[in-house]
Amino acid sequence: MKPVVWITGAGGLIGNYLVQTAAQFASQFQVVGLTRAQLDLTDYAAVRAEFQHQQPQLVIHCAAMSRSPDCQRDPVLARKLNTEVPSQLAGIALKVPFVFFSTDLVFDGQKGNYVETDAVNSISVYGETKAIAEDIVSRHPYHLIIRTALNAGVSPPGDRGFDEQLRLIWKRGEAAKLFTDEFRCPIPAAATARAVWELVQKKQTGIFHVCGSEKLSRLEIGKLLAARSPELKPQIIADTLKNYHGAPRSPDVSMNCAKAQAVLSFPLPKFSEWLAAQSA
Repeated sequence: MKPVVWITGAGGLIGNYLVQTAAQFASQFQVVGLTRAQLDLTDYAAVRAEFQHQQPQLVIHCAAMSRSPDCQRDPVLARKLNTEVPSQLAGIALKVPFVFFSTDLVFDGQKGNYVETDAVNSISVYGETKAIAEDIVSRHPYHLIIRTALNAGVSPPGDRGFDEQLRLIWKRGEAAKLFTDEFRCPIPAAATARAVWELVQKKQTGIFHVCGSEKLSRLEIGKLLAARSPELKPQIIADTLKNYHGAPRSPDVSMNCAKAQAVLSFPLPKFSEWLAAQSA
């Protein structure tokens, strides 16, 4: 009997890639992908009962309220889903390895090239809820916290990847306003999934930055994606954060992924090179 692995948020982008890549990178596990329809993670009695029934030997928690604007609009729900749920789940899974997905947005973006030991200081509700959850999960004896960045790929709903969201804007005939001075390290979700499987199997614990090895502005990212979708006649409006008035945006949350790279058997990709390879 293979040990059972729970993957929450299996209907989302990264969770789905973890489920899909398990046969290739983690064939020793029996993967159980959990969606909201299958198990309501806010029903803690039901979660505990199901955990006792299935007895997973590893939990990878991907489920979250992950869109920052949604979190700003409903901070109470964001705290419930992004802080309370992982806290409860980590407590239920106290005796097995627990993987928690966090974000580059735990940082305020004032310096960039963040390493794992840099102090967190989020300026958004989303990042704040994740930072609080990190602190709680870090007390779990077998915790692995993955801070990741913008993830690209194909999600079951078709709107979870940042690249999918951008294409949806263009499909509606709208222009995307993209900033020249907002920087991230985008990564294909397939690479994120592979990295997580390797870190798990190498029994790594603590915090790891798993992101693309290339720092790009939002505008640069948009131009790369636009070049791949000429049929959508993509429109881009270049702007600067100085002109922006809205929910808080961190200017440079680029992360240094050297710690993870030293453990992994493959190079974390540059987003531009990954996109070029998709077109080849």
